[in-house]
Amino acid sequence: MAGKVGGSKGGPVSEPNVIPFIDILLVLLIIFMVTAPIPTVDIRVDLPPPNPVPIRLEGLNPTIVGIRETSTGMAIFVDEEVVQLSQLGEKTLDHAIRNNPALNVEDIYAEARIFVRADQSTAYGNVVDVMSQLQEEGFVKVGIFAELASEG
Repeated sequence: MAGKVGGSKGGPVSEPNVIPFIDILLVLLIIFMVTAPIPTVDIRVDLPPPNPVPIRLEGLNPTIVGIRETSTGMAIFVDEEVVQLSQLGEKTLDHAIRNNPALNVEDIYAEARIFVRADQSTAYGNVVDVMSQLQEEGFVKVGIFAELASEG
């Protein structure tokens, strides 16, 4: 018995060896991180303060850009007037000038509020395309017109 001071050596080990498993998981994690798609479109979002204050549009009438899915594709409306995506900027400018007579024409791009409204069945990509088009035209205050699902 003098030879067994440190316990039995060479006997079966009951714990599994998890080190190779962890190595494989880390390699897979790195592969998925490298091959993940990079987002191509960024939308600037101004989050409300923790205790939101109702927005007051004193003297400013928003212009509503609506999007609906139809059997032939996407239909775009600016204040209920049907427009093509290529005409969206100029028609939105016309309606924003008409809705906000107190603003100078130079201030319309910076001050006029444009709200994008879409049905729940509208593809998210179409909403992003319309918002991007409006921002490329120079409109600064482009937002999303949201309503509860029970209201629609």
